Amino acid sequence: MPQSKQDKNIERSWPKEGVIRVPAWIYSDPDIYARELETFHYGDTWNYVGLDCEIEPGGYKRSWVGERPVLVTRTEDGEIHVMENRCAHRGAMLCWKNSGKAKDITCPYHHWAYNLGGDLMGLPFLRGAGGKGGMPRDFDKSKHGLTKLRVARRGGSIWATYSDDVPPLDDYLGPEILERLDRLVSRRPLRLVGYSRQIVDSNWKLYWENSRDPYHATLMHPFLSTFGILRTDGDYDSVPLQEGRHEYTFSRYNPELRNSTSEASRQIKSIRSDLEMRDKEVVNSVVDEFQDGMMGAFQVFPTILVQQYFNCLVIRHIILKGPGKHELTWTYFGYADDDEQVRELRLKQSNLVGPAGFVSLEDSEMLALMQPVVESRPDAEQVIEMGGHGTEAQSTMMTENLIRAFYDFYRREMGL
Repeated sequence: MPQSKQDKNIERSWPKEGVIRVPAWIYSDPDIYARELETFHYGDTWNYVGLDCEIEPGGYKRSWVGERPVLVTRTEDGEIHVMENRCAHRGAMLCWKNSGKAKDITCPYHHWAYNLGGDLMGLPFLRGAGGKGGMPRDFDKSKHGLTKLRVARRGGSIWATYSDDVPPLDDYLGPEILERLDRLVSRRPLRLVGYSRQIVDSNWKLYWENSRDPYHATLMHPFLSTFGILRTDGDYDSVPLQEGRHEYTFSRYNPELRNSTSEASRQIKSIRSDLEMRDKEVVNSVVDEFQDGMMGAFQVFPTILVQQYFNCLVIRHIILKGPGKHELTWTYFGYADDDEQVRELRLKQSNLVGPAGFVSLEDSEMLALMQPVVESRPDAEQVIEMGGHGTEAQSTMMTENLIRAFYDFYRREMGL
């Protein structure tokens, strides 16, 4: 959205109250957005790009780092590469399909051909034809490969970075995230269950805040409270990590919550006692495959939320499309040795999340309606005081500590 005259005249300084206030101009300012891309996505960060179960040997999948399309490839010997999905010749997009098999990657524009490692192998009319045309004699194919990113793997997850200075992936994630990531992707070979995709007409930070906001969950998502999956009077922890860069939340499912009332539940107006699930396995059946009874989620900056609801395992990947738009890709996964019971549960319970998910469909609509409002009042401030003013871990859903922690980190990195 073009900046209005009012928007251009607003001083770009953070409110004096600190992280208990968030200025609305950060959701629409194109200069701020451009700085975010350079600082976070193309800077000293590790970006999630996919799971190894998505790519067979001799195959590829498309992914994104910031706004830049990238290819994740696997050679026949199993080596993973990540490179820009952009021809080194004239910048055309190389692969248009989301995934596939390929012996090499050939640009549809001028047919420059690259191997799965991103090296230029050949091009038509290198020496011209009939003594005419062709590339100069000193043209060196080895200097015209695709732009390659550094790659790191942890279990079945794949990460990439443009930076030579970012710490190793294990240090970047930290021990708390590693423990939760390994629990899901490092114990057994992974199996792809499926995808959902959607466009959300809001700034990416509104969604990033939303997934750090347990306060809204049982108020705006009636399914959670009605079926006792998650309630504010249940066991819940909200834990910021690395001074706000990452975070995790977790709870333990208590099926008795649905049949109980408390001071907190009486304030949740969305609870419906007259609703029943026709297929009760969606909310009542669970195989405790990790032997810990835990349901939870963790956020890895800058673009993913990894989530478990019962036996539904899903990664939400935020793909930036401009100051006021992002794509959300949901990747559902399981394990290669899943038995038939668990395979069926994963499919059924995948309906809990995604664009039309029982516990997630309200988010994108709310944020799409919120974006034009924050754009119309860039001088306004958001109030972030639920749970106090601090950024420490809290054992409650009735808090905005994770949002405050994120903006504490964000301000330092952005120099705001």
